[in-house]
Amino acid sequence: MTESQANNHHAHAVLIIEDSETLALGLRTSFEFEGYNVHWAADGELALEWLGEHTPDLVILDLMLPKINGFEVLRRFRANGGTAAVLILSARDAEVDKVQGFRSGADDYVVKPVGVLELLARAEAMLRRIEPRTSPAVNDASSTGVIQFGDVTIDLKTRTVTRAGTVVELTPREYELLVFLVRADGAIISREHVMDEVWHYVPGLTSRTVDQHVARLRHKLESDPAEPRHILTARKAGYRFAP
Repeated sequence: MTESQANNHHAHAVLIIEDSETLALGLRTSFEFEGYNVHWAADGELALEWLGEHTPDLVILDLMLPKINGFEVLRRFRANGGTAAVLILSARDAEVDKVQGFRSGADDYVVKPVGVLELLARAEAMLRRIEPRTSPAVNDASSTGVIQFGDVTIDLKTRTVTRAGTVVELTPREYELLVFLVRADGAIISREHVMDEVWHYVPGLTSRTVDQHVARLRHKLESDPAEPRHILTARKAGYRFAP
């Protein structure tokens, strides 16, 4: 491991939820070599116990787990406010499984077997997207890195969202979607454009997944999700943001 790798990854905690000890230890070794702080849970019950006491940056989740399956682990994790990036790593390659995974709150879905280098690259890309931005684009909001609309405040430097002074827990994908819509500055954005820019060509993704993420944003940020004032639907075209 190089010094730069250690500096880039040393703060990132990764939870591997996988019942195959051989695969889990192989992944753990590879991620630790790259400087990640890695934990392992062999079943869904142990995973939820660990997640109840710790806050990882990334979860690598198998679906076919003992005691509590991966879909249920993910559902409970998100329902309890878990915002870590979640990468599903499963032998189940049916489109229905991928769609269910994304609808449950996954940020990526990878079918086994997969090369370790590809998995590490995907993990690095996911974590890079959830890290605070330091580029000039962050400071496009009055040079403060803060965007406000209604009673909602987005702090681009810390990637935190508050509503009426209370922190709103968003998943990494929900946050990326919100910022993407806000920065479009009122332009109508098609679902296909959202999928390209926010999901980055994830296989098995459908426009319905985008709709569901928009619905969750409205539920968390709009005073009346049924009659939104800010995150608007452009009939047969996509979505637009109205400050």
